[in-house]
Amino acid sequence: MRLFELSPPVRQIGENEILMKGTDMRDHYDFSESVKSPYAKKLKKQVTIRLDEDTVAYFKNLAEQKDLPYQSLINLYLRDCAQSHKDLKIEWK
Repeated sequence: MRLFELSPPVRQIGENEILMKGTDMRDHYDFSESVKSPYAKKLKKQVTIRLDEDTVAYFKNLAEQKDLPYQSLINLYLRDCAQSHKDLKIEWK
């Protein structure tokens, strides 16, 4: 009794299918009249940031109340700070 197949299954090619070896899918599309996406500037950049556990818990709780993903909520908050040029007041004791 065999527990697994040693070779991949063979698929039958129908009459209307064409087997194209050595071709790339990009060869079958014409992008000559394409327009650049206006949203390309708004693409997000993935970063790694260390945050206090209580800060993350606060945003997760708030995001749950607002029915938003917590990372999106943090992004909205930081964007608002950047757009309003919010300045942080730090006092060292």
